[in-house]
Amino acid sequence: MTDRRLEGRSVLALVTNYGVEQDELLVPLRQLRKDGVDVTVAAVSTDPVQTLQGDKDPGQSVDPDVSHEALGAAPHGLLLIPGGTLNADHLRLERAAVDTVKAFAASSRPVAAICHGPWALVEADVLRGKTLTSYPSLRTDITNAGAKAWVDEPVVVDAEGGYPLITSRTPKDLDDFVSAIREQLARV
Repeated sequence: MTDRRLEGRSVLALVTNYGVEQDELLVPLRQLRKDGVDVTVAAVSTDPVQTLQGDKDPGQSVDPDVSHEALGAAPHGLLLIPGGTLNADHLRLERAAVDTVKAFAASSRPVAAICHGPWALVEADVLRGKTLTSYPSLRTDITNAGAKAWVDEPVVVDAEGGYPLITSRTPKDLDDFVSAIREQLARV
């Protein structure tokens, strides 16, 4: 069943070509598309994105729609940053990806990040004053990046500090994470 409130909305999923946690990309991608949301997958290159399960076992491949460099100024309503340790670690080294994160925050558009995804937010220096969650090992990085608080909850939505931020801990929290994304998109 399509959520008609979300038709015409758009999401940009920002990943690298190797190491994104399969369910953290595919579950939101499929559920949002089923709701009528236009989801664009942007990777470092237009080569297939190799997902992983549990950071080690090969998962499904996904064909990206565009490279980070070719994104241009195309407007999207929400930025989705899936995790996967390898994906997140490499994503924060991609200047075009970090610039995209900065642009979303600066334009007050919502950002949703799960698991290790908030590393890109740390690199973009957009966490000052925010309350969020993530995979527990990022707690110190997030705190050192000026976040107000790191909390251990399935999903945290923080609308303070210029842009709405939705965060979750792990794939176990995907139902709550996707629900929070849907609620935010319905407001955009």
